[in-house]
Amino acid sequence: MRESLLIQSFKTADRENRPALLTYTVAGDNTKKKSLEILKSISKYADICELGFPHNTPIADGGQIQSSSYRAIKNGIKINDVFSIAKQFKKQIKDKPIILMGYYNMIYQYRENRFINMCKKSNVDGLIVVDLPYPENKNFASKCKKKNINFIQLISPTTSKKRLKQIIRDSHDMIYYISMLSTTGGKLKISPKKIIENYQKIKKLNKTKKVVIGFGITDKTIKSLKIADGLVVGSAICKEITDSIKKRQNTVTNVIKVVKRLKNKIK
Repeated sequence: MRESLLIQSFKTADRENRPALLTYTVAGDNTKKKSLEILKSISKYADICELGFPHNTPIADGGQIQSSSYRAIKNGIKINDVFSIAKQFKKQIKDKPIILMGYYNMIYQYRENRFINMCKKSNVDGLIVVDLPYPENKNFASKCKKKNINFIQLISPTTSKKRLKQIIRDSHDMIYYISMLSTTGGKLKISPKKIIENYQKIKKLNKTKKVVIGFGITDKTIKSLKIADGLVVGSAICKEITDSIKKRQNTVTNVIKVVKRLKNKIK
């Protein structure tokens, strides 16, 4: 079986002796066209692009991502528009993995099989469903696997060791480690040193699975977490989009600067 694009991206980063940089933006922020432009421009520096479904009742999203979602919803972005952005992106940038991130009630309403088929048609590489935990996600994850879509499990500092082992065993190519008990974009409540300690305990359980760290990753903290397989930055990007819109500046240019700066810090 051919190696997934996700694994290829991690291997490239590994060869360059750095973690993979994962970026997160909300689909349709602040317009469908602009959202695609931002995605394409940051893919020059990001190894893996996460694209979020705008949602009006998010569980894990902090203020910055909520603002992005609000703008996208206000602009009328629907589920099919998100697939359309992903599809157009993959048509032009084939070698960059794209992960869609959303909530299960949206998938349930759209219908599971239809949703997974749309992911396949849009050349989506992976899926994160924030509120579909293990083991309730086993059936959905296996449907994804049949279509060669990586289902990405979430683990946190409170996940028990027994549960960790089960999740890691059943996970696909990548696992997302939530660094702290908070919403996205919050100030780090624990030291980077402690995050790395927790991270290394997880890695010891299975060295072959790629584990990325998300939540609270900024200009200030990214360098101290370099040891990870990958680092996810979302709120810092969403904040830049918000600030650029307020100042009537070019969102694409400003977001590129942020991503480029972050990338330079982990080289």
